[in-house]
Amino acid sequence: MGDGPTRYHPHFAAGFGATPLMGHGEMQLRNDGVGRTGFALVIRRYCQDAVCIVGVLALPLVCGCGPTRYVAPDRLAHGYTVILPGIEGASYLNRNVAKGLISGGWPGAVEVYDWTAGTILLFPVNLRALDRNKHEAAKVARKIMDYQDRHPDQPVHIIGHSGGGGVALLALEALPPERQITSALLLAPAVSPDYDLRRALRRTQHGVWNFYSRHDVGFLKAGTTLMGTIDGRHTSAAGAVGFQMPWGLDDADRRLYSHKLRQQPYSRKMADSGNTGGHTGWANRQFVSEWLCPIMIAQAGEHAAFAADDATSENPPRRQRSGLPRAAETQSGVH
Repeated sequence: MGDGPTRYHPHFAAGFGATPLMGHGEMQLRNDGVGRTGFALVIRRYCQDAVCIVGVLALPLVCGCGPTRYVAPDRLAHGYTVILPGIEGASYLNRNVAKGLISGGWPGAVEVYDWTAGTILLFPVNLRALDRNKHEAAKVARKIMDYQDRHPDQPVHIIGHSGGGGVALLALEALPPERQITSALLLAPAVSPDYDLRRALRRTQHGVWNFYSRHDVGFLKAGTTLMGTIDGRHTSAAGAVGFQMPWGLDDADRRLYSHKLRQQPYSRKMADSGNTGGHTGWANRQFVSEWLCPIMIAQAGEHAAFAADDATSENPPRRQRSGLPRAAETQSGVH
């Protein structure tokens, strides 16, 4: 990776990041100017969430659903991404995230780490057992450090969905000060909006990316207000309303937030990639392939094509490779 700033597609630049603050604790977020969601998209959103919930509950009873791993040696030689599921644990949602990275051309290893108690029936424990979650986060941090010791200078990413977004932050906080990963991508994180991100931000080279949707009403507005967030707050989560800068930060910490916290609200453009803006849309395989994978590839120094490059095309352009070998897809690399 080069020493200069990473350049992202202008479509992302219009949404990510925080502008200089005008007042204490206020973060101005930019949107992409897309208009109000249509009725058809609302129906698709609720149907997508409903189908995913049924699938999460039913599929493990029918065929089981163990953690997904693409960890062949040729992949490990080109980077490592750990995916942290929501409070449902290993499911086809996080399997879709892993497959989306592979189909999008991410050349490194991908592993879903199930940090939960092993069953969705224990979701209150998964959501609110902070000490247990910190213990699991420390295991994730240890896995990252072990990988970095064996493969120095290779990119490392954490992707956390819903409750896994909170565990991703805890894992970053568990890293020692001298350790950094490339970036963390939070998908609808079930974390309070004013959660102190300073330690997590400092453990990344390219920052923490927060994908959030105001349409996530059932899970991250009503749900976390009733049941609480991963950090124990009864409020709408940052996965629904975005992160806010805590009160009382000095100038250096405010600059840290401005430079390393990148926030992207949901836009209707994402529906073209299968994400309808509900809680589960962020785990759509096509969305991961066309929106998340290019971010990771750009940070690794490769040129990437983005889903927003051609708004008129029915088939978004695929990224152009710059010589980095694609790891062979073998059955031995998938578990």
